[in-house]
Amino acid sequence: MDINSLATQGFAEGANFFSQNVQVATGSTHNLWAIVIVGLALIVATIILLFLLKKIMENSILGVVIWAASIFIFQVQLPLFPSFVVSVIFGPAGIGTMLLLYALGILTI
Repeated sequence: MDINSLATQGFAEGANFFSQNVQVATGSTHNLWAIVIVGLALIVATIILLFLLKKIMENSILGVVIWAASIFIFQVQLPLFPSFVVSVIFGPAGIGTMLLLYALGILTI
């Protein structure tokens, strides 16, 4: 027996073992392909979503960094939870608006 037939036989046995496990778990082997297709579709959808939402995520992260700097480093007395939510949703523009309202005396704790 050569190495190629041994490798092929081992692969076939592994595939049969996997099919048998899926058959026991789901009752049929045709569900295996549906699971694989759905899994791959979810991976592709996540990659596309991350690509499209990249700028929004960068904006939110930058807003949180600026919020943390203004609260913890510069000790600006903003309402903690509302200012955090605004900085996550609107990014630097949101925290900038909160700081402007605080400076004008409109926003107080």
